[in-house]
Amino acid sequence: FSFSTYNKMWADAQKDLNILLQREREEFLQPEKDHKKVFQILTTSYIKYIQIFRNLETVYDQLVHQQKRAVIRQVLDGVMGRILEIKKEMVELEKSEFHYIDDILVELALLPETLEVPIPRYFIKERLQVLQQREKMLDQILLDAGLLIQEPVKAMTIEEAIKLIQVAERARQGRRRALFMKQLYLQDKKQRQTKHQVETGPHPDDAATCIQKIWRGYIQRKKTQKMREDEMIFLGMSLPPHLMAPSNLQKKVEQVNAQQSEVQERDDEVFIKEKLKEMEGLHIKETLQDQIGQCLIECRHIIGRFPDYPADNAGGSKAILTEKTPEQILEELEAKKMMALQEKAQKGRDKEGGKEKTKGKTPQKAEPKEEGWKMAPSNFLSIMEEGSYQYKVFWQNRDEGWDFHQDHDPELIKEEKREEVEEEIRVQVDELMQQKLHNLKLAVDGEQSDKQKKGRKSEKGKKTTTRKKISELEEDLTSDRTIDSLYRELVEKGLIIKAKTVNLSDYVGEYSYLGSALQQADVEPMPSLADVRQLIALYGILPLGSQIVHEKAPLVKALLLAGPAGVGKKMLVHAICTETGANLFNLSLSNITGKYPGQSGLRMMFHLVLKVARQLQPSVVWVGDTEKIFSKAAPKTGLEVSPKRLATTFSKFLKALKAQDRVLLVGTTKRPFDANLKPFCEAYKKIILMPKPDYTSRFGKYLMLWRHIILQNGGTITDLLNISCLAKLSDGFTQGHIIQAVQAVLSELRLLQMTRKPLRTEEFVPFLATQDPVYKEEEQTFK
Repeated sequence: FSFSTYNKMWADAQKDLNILLQREREEFLQPEKDHKKVFQILTTSYIKYIQIFRNLETVYDQLVHQQKRAVIRQVLDGVMGRILEIKKEMVELEKSEFHYIDDILVELALLPETLEVPIPRYFIKERLQVLQQREKMLDQILLDAGLLIQEPVKAMTIEEAIKLIQVAERARQGRRRALFMKQLYLQDKKQRQTKHQVETGPHPDDAATCIQKIWRGYIQRKKTQKMREDEMIFLGMSLPPHLMAPSNLQKKVEQVNAQQSEVQERDDEVFIKEKLKEMEGLHIKETLQDQIGQCLIECRHIIGRFPDYPADNAGGSKAILTEKTPEQILEELEAKKMMALQEKAQKGRDKEGGKEKTKGKTPQKAEPKEEGWKMAPSNFLSIMEEGSYQYKVFWQNRDEGWDFHQDHDPELIKEEKREEVEEEIRVQVDELMQQKLHNLKLAVDGEQSDKQKKGRKSEKGKKTTTRKKISELEEDLTSDRTIDSLYRELVEKGLIIKAKTVNLSDYVGEYSYLGSALQQADVEPMPSLADVRQLIALYGILPLGSQIVHEKAPLVKALLLAGPAGVGKKMLVHAICTETGANLFNLSLSNITGKYPGQSGLRMMFHLVLKVARQLQPSVVWVGDTEKIFSKAAPKTGLEVSPKRLATTFSKFLKALKAQDRVLLVGTTKRPFDANLKPFCEAYKKIILMPKPDYTSRFGKYLMLWRHIILQNGGTITDLLNISCLAKLSDGFTQGHIIQAVQAVLSELRLLQMTRKPLRTEEFVPFLATQDPVYKEEEQTFK
């Protein structure tokens, strides 16, 4: 069975994870002063976690058993969060976002592709219907507002239609006449040749030699071409034909994936929960009533009166039904009251003592002793350990040979849902027992109800509570409006735009193989495109896709993509939205100019964006040319608000974002050196340098940039096109220059000529010659 393969993969991943967790307990808790050793430990753990992450993501996507997937999902989120925590430690250790670990990859005998961070497919699959509905709504709003360009149905007049028919008919008659004249010419030529052959008479041996010459040349050319293709496949320079051509199995795979999605989406838990409530609900209710009643009677027997029923915020009947005796409960309550009184008295003493100390000399701070590096506490180790424990207890030694359909296990669901059913019934029992206790107090002890006592005291002892100061953006300025109306307004204003369908894998680029060697020579290498792709996945995609990871992992509120024009900054913004299904807000200065004028309008705009982004998370807020907001010289914004005020509002926007808000601010800039660096770097804690592609990215083994872009635009690669030569010629040019060159050459007419006139290297040279590359001085300025 296919599920047995993924069960084995799951078992192997759990085994590797347990080994890694045990190693963390041994190594990460011990202080270490050698930074090289620390970095090697962190890097090795980082690589191992990525391998486990990739296997768990595949298993979670392919298995259909709901209860297994729930356990795998818990561990998967824990592994994602742990990767981000280790990445944070690596950044703090090296003071750099980019790490060059090709020497460690060589020691571990791993390929650079191991460092590629996989994007979990459940980010989109589990929200596919919601995303499709939101996309339809966005298209409809844009269409109604006239912002979506729809190809109109062109209506013709009768005169235009007659003229078009006449032109087509004349062209048809001309083609038929040309064909008729060609046939007459060929017939006349054939008659002349026949007459000439009859007069002279060709020799049969000459005719046979001519035919043999043409046939042998044709066969030899075919054999030579086949030998060359086989040699290239053997050397690994090209893919075999069965991998390049679409296989018939791909259609079957799509059908299987569709069936898997249907099985994964089935929900039998609600039915089992209702059935459990129907079968065991009455028994649970009677048991709770008996236990609560017995506890109340025992309390009255000991303390001489019926106790007060615990409030709902104190746990209700849960506070009564404990394993402790009534005397122990009363002692704990008294102890808590005493502790509270002591804490208040201690705070008063500390305040008085603090005032006296400030009058004297300030005490000298003791110099901290350097104990070496120590791993910070993790928020995800407990999550992974809990998932590993559930796997070990429920699934490791489970015999599933009989479970062909991979159905749910009713007993496991009953164990999970029994607590929920008990909580729902407990609410009803608490209401009933509170009324019974009230009646018993009146009948036996002659006491008044707690509500009457509290009601009298509340009239006398009302205290005025000071309201906490709410920030400008936190205050709800649109409490009388729905989220749909706010969403429509932002779309019509152009602040919510439709993200282009671009995947992170479309950002093509190779890994840098000389990073560690350059560092050893005291040369700081430029980051590779693969490094940028990895950081976008870690800081942008993983936290936005998972709520648990975003809340517990190191929080990244803002991300800055800095680099020259054409390196793919905007493309990566759209890729983040595509991979996570996030809404895209465009708050670029050129886009918001004149739409919400004045200081109050600026405040309202940021309030609307924050409110809608929180309600429809995940969301990406994109600020193009963000250096203009933090510019040293005041540009003409058209907002009637100074850039300083705008930068202050941006900082307030970032402060308003909490860990539970899956909202990411992404800024793009091609001139970061024009900004006032202090507020600029305070707003953007994470800055990613976007370099121009190096030679390995322009001409790599599988991810060659030229080949990818040419094939993407409909071209074909032949032996007449020297990709290596193009890669050398395009040194210093960005991905945008290469795309423009390919699109300029591959016009519609050129694509039609592709079969009889293959592409040549020299066709791309004239366009590149007219463009300005990224010079070393500009690259050094960015660096």
